[in-house]
Amino acid sequence: MKKILSNSMAATALLMTLFFSCKESFLEKPATGAVSEELLTSAKGLEGALIAVYGQINGKGAGGRMASPSNWVWGSIRGGDANKGTDPGDYSDINPIQRYEYLATQGVISEKWAGNYEGVARANSVLRLVAKANPDVTDAIKKRISAESRFLRGHYYFELKKAFGNTPYVDEMVDYGSGIEKVKNDADLWPRIEADFKFAYDNLPATQDAAGRANKWAAAAYLAKAYLYEKKYAEAKALFDLVIANGQTTNGKKYALVPKYADVFRASNDNNPESVFAVQAAANTGSVNNANPEFDLNWPYNTGTNGPGNCCGFFQPSFELVNSHRTTADGLPLLDGSYNAAGNAVVSDMGLLSKAAFTPDAGNLDPRLDHSVGRRAIPFLDWIDHPGADWIRNQANGGPFSPKKFAYYKTDVGSLQDNSSWTPGYTAINYAVIRFADVLLMAAEAEVEAGTLEKAREYVNMVRARAANADGFVKKGGAPAAKYVINTYKTAWTDKEVARSAVRFERKLELALEGHRFFDLVRWGTAEKELNAYLKYEATKLSGALGGAKFTANKHEVLPIPQSQIDLQGNEVLKQNPGY
Repeated sequence: MKKILSNSMAATALLMTLFFSCKESFLEKPATGAVSEELLTSAKGLEGALIAVYGQINGKGAGGRMASPSNWVWGSIRGGDANKGTDPGDYSDINPIQRYEYLATQGVISEKWAGNYEGVARANSVLRLVAKANPDVTDAIKKRISAESRFLRGHYYFELKKAFGNTPYVDEMVDYGSGIEKVKNDADLWPRIEADFKFAYDNLPATQDAAGRANKWAAAAYLAKAYLYEKKYAEAKALFDLVIANGQTTNGKKYALVPKYADVFRASNDNNPESVFAVQAAANTGSVNNANPEFDLNWPYNTGTNGPGNCCGFFQPSFELVNSHRTTADGLPLLDGSYNAAGNAVVSDMGLLSKAAFTPDAGNLDPRLDHSVGRRAIPFLDWIDHPGADWIRNQANGGPFSPKKFAYYKTDVGSLQDNSSWTPGYTAINYAVIRFADVLLMAAEAEVEAGTLEKAREYVNMVRARAANADGFVKKGGAPAAKYVINTYKTAWTDKEVARSAVRFERKLELALEGHRFFDLVRWGTAEKELNAYLKYEATKLSGALGGAKFTANKHEVLPIPQSQIDLQGNEVLKQNPGY
């Protein structure tokens, strides 16, 4: 026993000697797979961290598809551009959204919140790292990376502001353990958003080494857009004037409209002169998350080898949107709202099987209709003529139309489209958060409010003249596929209300299915009137999906704060939006 104790004591004494003589250094092992702060604060480390901020834009890095700025649910479905479509039981969490029956516990709402706050967190992380940058990192690099990070943070907060109203503002000075959990949602986000975009505008270069990076002019356009949302029309107009006169893309192209409307949405024409700021996409890189992933559900259904996607029938354009493309004999839109009247509504194959006879609409139409919407008997890009019901999963639930604007061409298969996942619906088509036509129409809006109506008409006519380019019409047998009649506004604008209506309607047509419509209606103060009119009309076609739905003013303009966030921080910190 003494020998055992003696040996034990000796061993203990040896261990204690080693322990104290080494001062615990033998325990200090770097974590496997971890990146040291020293590496992250190098020039390459900072660039890598910044790329992670860009990588969150489409929402797939964290959060989910509903965090994407494409806003196909939050902006287009809620705005009446489209119905959820497909079958009622598929992704049923979207059903209450299109009916304005939001619930604070819905997963899709949490995705929008979490995905954008992940972007904020990544931007803040970069800004903290820049402050600790290694001595060999130049001031020019630090300034550019800080400006790009603040541009992206401004973007993420802009998305949060549009979706939820005021949310907690967290910058790089607040982190875990330093009060982040106590930040309330009672302060106006707009001044912070403005500050980020202003810093980016003042400090970003006009051109960069990669087309997908934000530049000075993207920041200017985004700042002007924020001013417009705030109804600071003079500030918006002044900045839009500069962007239109001097703006250029990050890859050095003077801002301009591309000649053909369809070419805005072709992967082979990405980063064109109309691209102000776009979410970049690339196919066949080894991960479909590098492709355009947020539209993977939004394809005609059951196309087989005859069409794109083959799944899943979501995001079906609305009857109301299609009818909005009716034009007068002079080639102008029906600004009086009569496009839904029986004599003006566009003929569709609703209720008909593909084998049944069908005579397409023969009336005057804006040619942008057949670039945005797939409809019976009209060529679907370079695939086949849309066959109607055979490509629709459930007509009674979603209607007879298919989304087309972000579809890939047959000639893109295997190159600008990715076949490595469960669906071929991943593409290399960029999504433009802001494009030049959008800038022109926002500028036109600012001009109307400033009283310079003729300048507003000039900008609107630029957009309409591009749409009227016959070389860009959808063709069938070498001739226009429908009776496309479109013209510019020839008569001077002298009435502010008429001019305002024309500009707003042009946004509806030009930016259809691009996620803007709901937010436009809200900021114009017309959401209650227009959305309830839309629901009343659309429910006569889709009673099961939309019957009894109602938009309630002073409630449905914003989403509820996710209940999970309130539970996490407490009611004394986060206040729920009114009505929820």
